[in-house]
Amino acid sequence: MTVQHHPMIIGGHEVDTGERLEIIDPSTGEVTATVARGDESHIDLAVESGRKAFDAGDWSRAAPAERSAVLHELARLLGENIEEMVELEIQANGATVRQATGFHVGLAAPHLEYFANLAATYEFETPTKIAAFPTVGQSTVRREPIGVVGAVAPWNFPLLLGLWKMAPALAAGNSVVIKPDEKTPLSTLLFARLALEAGLPAGVLNVVPGIGHVAGARLAAHPGVGKIGFTGSTAVGKEIMKASAETLKGVTLELGGKSPAIVLDDADLDTTADGLLWGCMLYSGQICMSMTRALVPESRKDEFVERLVERASTIRFGGTRDWETDMGPLISQRQKDRVLGYIESGKQEGATLALGGGVPDGADLGGGYYVEPTIFTDVTPDMKIAREEIFGPVLSVLTYRSEAEALEIANDSDYGLASSIWSSDNSRALEMAGQVQAGTVWINDAHKINVEVPFGGYKQSGVGRELGPHALDHYTEVKDVYLDLSNDKAARPWDVLLSHADD
Repeated sequence: MTVQHHPMIIGGHEVDTGERLEIIDPSTGEVTATVARGDESHIDLAVESGRKAFDAGDWSRAAPAERSAVLHELARLLGENIEEMVELEIQANGATVRQATGFHVGLAAPHLEYFANLAATYEFETPTKIAAFPTVGQSTVRREPIGVVGAVAPWNFPLLLGLWKMAPALAAGNSVVIKPDEKTPLSTLLFARLALEAGLPAGVLNVVPGIGHVAGARLAAHPGVGKIGFTGSTAVGKEIMKASAETLKGVTLELGGKSPAIVLDDADLDTTADGLLWGCMLYSGQICMSMTRALVPESRKDEFVERLVERASTIRFGGTRDWETDMGPLISQRQKDRVLGYIESGKQEGATLALGGGVPDGADLGGGYYVEPTIFTDVTPDMKIAREEIFGPVLSVLTYRSEAEALEIANDSDYGLASSIWSSDNSRALEMAGQVQAGTVWINDAHKINVEVPFGGYKQSGVGRELGPHALDHYTEVKDVYLDLSNDKAARPWDVLLSHADD
């Protein structure tokens, strides 16, 4: 296989460096591409380029309808290039072709279309006539672009989650500097090239691949950046928040999760088992909102676990480009070792291994970073596997005796990103949803992402919200412009201070 090299994109141009990042296919462990490795100097150059483009005004002062038209064209190009995007995601992050087509990349163009439409309909100006003492006037509340905003995207959904930051920022008129994860920058680089083809002015979108503690840290601390959007671990999110505090820049942080799935005693167990496996095992469990804690009535535990094991045993491994493959590899050898370490800790702490726990066999798996779908029972809330984010295909089954206890266990977490409730009684489930401490509560479903509604977490799962019109709120500054409409000089209050002016 030819190893292709990809430069970064700064100021509308390809920029190369002497340092390179190797892109490794997680399904084989082989290097499939190289990318220019950016450092602090490239972040500085990208921010300068973004500021120059912002000040020029071709994008920042363009009419919302003009920005909308460019974003619509970009969404069209994204749809036309979906096969190449899918291939880039597969070779960099190990998604299966089915998952990448339907989820990782398949959602990108529709989500971009939403923000293209929102760019044209969002209320960037809201005039209000004021009739009050001492004068009559009009205040216009404006939402204006911030300037240069930074985005730091994760490796698990590099295009989609990067888009959740780029799209609202661009729709609002900002310039963007995005640092994709060093393992998965390929689809973001292609997106930037398509953006230029769609008519986005040079310098408005800049892509600098690089190491997090170097390029990412500089982006978060840069005084020329007015806002940071980040998706990733809670630990790194805290560091970004600290760095951003030095210049009081705004942050939107979508961080870790340990999402509970509360199975009520009236739930249909067949539907619930299938739904929970989807909620936990999609993309080998490498999703921050994965349902990794199943809370089951003690009286129904055995029959529910039986269904889970039966269904999970049918999950198929294979090549990531095979449409019959259900589950692909983990992102890296390091992550594989980490997940296997958590599995070992579950055994050591006394949980019962009901399924999996090892590495699957198969001629097609080669040197890939695969781990079997793993189900633990007899898990207690204090165990490591019940409290820490594993980011792998590991489901912990806990039991409860009352709804109050189920809620207590569900909410006993540092995280609060997502959750689900499974019941045949909608009213009962809705009532419980109001007591769950999470930014999203799905009822009889999981991983249902609606671009029109806000997504984000409680507690240490993040700050702010992505998606929906709320996302544009986070990428704008609010300004009040007051216009005095009174021609009555005597009605003005200046004489309180300047009573001697006519003497």
